[in-house]
Amino acid sequence: MVPHPAVRCPTVMSKQPPDTDGERSRASERVRERPPRERSRTDSEPESTESERESESEAEESTAGLVCPECSGRVVSDSEHGETVCQECGLVVEDEAVDRGPEWRAFDSAERDQKSRVGAPTTQMMHDKGLSTTIGWQNKDAYGNSLSSRQRRRMQRLRTWDERFRTRNSQERNLKQALGEIERMASALGLPETVKETASVIYRRALSEGLLPGRSIEGVSTAALYAAARQAGVPRSLDEFVRVARVEKTELTRTYRYVVRQLGLEIKPADPESYVPRFTSDLSLSEETEARARELLRNAKEQGLHSGKSPVGLAAASIYAGALLTNEGVTQSEVSEVADISEVTIRNRYHELIEAEGDALAV
Repeated sequence: MVPHPAVRCPTVMSKQPPDTDGERSRASERVRERPPRERSRTDSEPESTESERESESEAEESTAGLVCPECSGRVVSDSEHGETVCQECGLVVEDEAVDRGPEWRAFDSAERDQKSRVGAPTTQMMHDKGLSTTIGWQNKDAYGNSLSSRQRRRMQRLRTWDERFRTRNSQERNLKQALGEIERMASALGLPETVKETASVIYRRALSEGLLPGRSIEGVSTAALYAAARQAGVPRSLDEFVRVARVEKTELTRTYRYVVRQLGLEIKPADPESYVPRFTSDLSLSEETEARARELLRNAKEQGLHSGKSPVGLAAASIYAGALLTNEGVTQSEVSEVADISEVTIRNRYHELIEAEGDALAV
């Protein structure tokens, strides 16, 4: 079908001299003789992507209240040609519409992600949530050539001013330092990204509710990370946090209790079984030993022996007892070094686990 020439809206042609009654009637007859513009899709044309369908739906919503000025028919938007056309008489009401979608097309999710030019998602790990930009530390231009000494000094001054503008007040500087501490400790402990994000949210809540006066930034950030790890069920002992933190153990425990109480965080007691996979992996023990250690801990839990005991000590003793029961050679000193617990604690918990196992077998 040969497309008919577009007929412009009368409002656009208002600057021309008025037509006579005969000419106006003949023009209206020519308009009505033309069939409405239809958009046909051939078999070879690919299906529209999700972004195109969204743009088409937005265009339809924008033209929902418009009617044809000639025949009062329904007006639709033709996104392919950038025109708004009447379905009844074919009158072009508007043209040169702005396409707000991307200028590229994608046919699968991988290609869409590859062509997308949006920035990184917002994150709680940065004080400005990642919405600002930074000047890179490389002293090279866009072509990879090294900058001159004068240009390097200029870029260094720009980096200094950029850093000052990113932290405009003391609260932002406080938050930036604390989030840097959380990132450092989480990397040293091997904690996942979800734990770091949760710790950042906890610290932001503590800062907004005024819990920091009288306490160090390092103490509150360490307490927030420890609470986030406990909430996520990631097994890290308090002594492991103390080794990478810049505060003493007493300050960490005191700040942790204060933050949990003031923010109303719901944190379950640590489960000794959560430490077993990591300790057995570090000791290169078999799955049979790990299963035996879990069984010993379940028997002790059923008899209430885990109450008031260190979960790390119980996990270390269960691994030592499980290795002996499965005839794997492991010493108390090796388990003590991996679990960072004393050998005396391992021996005491070991005897309690063996007694609980004997009582369970007797029953």
